[in-house]
Amino acid sequence: MTSRASRPPAGGSRAALAVTAIVVGSSVTLSLVAIAGGVVAVMRKIVTPERRRRDDLRIVGHDAASSTVSLTSTADTRLPGRYSLWFDGGRGHARLGEVLSDDGRVVVRRVEQVTAGSLDGARSGRIGGWLWSDPGEAGLEAEEVRVDTEVGPAPAWLVPAEGGEPGPWMIGVHGRGVTRAETIRSVPVFRRHGYTSLLVSYRNDGDAPRSLDGRYALGDDEWADVESAMAYALLHGATSLVLMGWSMGGALVLQAATRSTLAGRVSGVVLESPVVDWRTTLRFQGAAMHVPRVVQDLVLRLLMSPALSRLSGRRGPIDLDRLDLVAGADALDVPVLLLHSDDDGFVPSTASHALADARPDLVRLEVFRTARHTKLYNFDPQRFEGVIDGWLGRLPRASGRTARSARPSAAD
Repeated sequence: MTSRASRPPAGGSRAALAVTAIVVGSSVTLSLVAIAGGVVAVMRKIVTPERRRRDDLRIVGHDAASSTVSLTSTADTRLPGRYSLWFDGGRGHARLGEVLSDDGRVVVRRVEQVTAGSLDGARSGRIGGWLWSDPGEAGLEAEEVRVDTEVGPAPAWLVPAEGGEPGPWMIGVHGRGVTRAETIRSVPVFRRHGYTSLLVSYRNDGDAPRSLDGRYALGDDEWADVESAMAYALLHGATSLVLMGWSMGGALVLQAATRSTLAGRVSGVVLESPVVDWRTTLRFQGAAMHVPRVVQDLVLRLLMSPALSRLSGRRGPIDLDRLDLVAGADALDVPVLLLHSDDDGFVPSTASHALADARPDLVRLEVFRTARHTKLYNFDPQRFEGVIDGWLGRLPRASGRTARSARPSAAD
């Protein structure tokens, strides 16, 4: 039995409990504040355009005499094929060729050409898929034109078909954080089939005008700029349209093909490493960045909220349900050629597989295994062009309506 003298004073017990409650309550409050701060930070990251991309690899050395550069060995730097290397904060650029050696730590690659800056003092850089900064560098004659959009005139490159006769047009739509230069790689194969190519910009991409809030809508608003390009093409003699999108540009193209009043003039869609469902992509990227699942769930819910989506800096919500073309696969009514690599690393190919499974009558999926994100042309240009070449050869071209009445199946 405890004696009276050994008992702690009642007031002391109450004080200790009060202190404990304050500490626990403060910890809970701090945790909630941290979660809320994390949610807002992730929301802003998703919708805020990157004006300057970060270097993510080390340049170990450059040997001008042997035209080689040594880079840290990564999944991207050791890929076979031809790629761009940006350095000096994006001000320098070189085209890289074959891998000469790779010891698991350092990759040595052939330098085909340095088009800007000097590699001698470069210490860091990043690898990219698009090789040319304008069509002229790829040997293509192009005209700079302006497409009138609801946010203002957006620049585009117009590469005419051989002979300049009226015929089908391809509209090329680039991905997130890059420019229309990404789409140049697709022009030659379309040109061989008599297509005029219109390589477009869209709001907030650094070339086209900003939206009022200067934030991405992940395709939920930007598709209207693709529709403006479709109207431009039809006004200038296009007899039918093929829409081709890379990465986030794939989301824009899918929305235009299913929501535009001009969709009846679309005869087909080509997608390279596309975002078919943003939830799948954002969860994949969140897991890669070790974002807790509770934060991921809150971010997705708040981006769709009419009121709370404003925390991201946007003026309105994003309809992630409408952007899910796996769930909305029934809205597709033209042939789709889908090219994706299973090791993409940025936009998982799972949604592409799911879309092909949902619409085997329309969707042909060409699966690469080790080509990474939007680098399928670079990795294997013969296969890339060969697949598109064969698909275009079976595609009705007179008009979208003709394509609907006589379209080939995905299995053709």
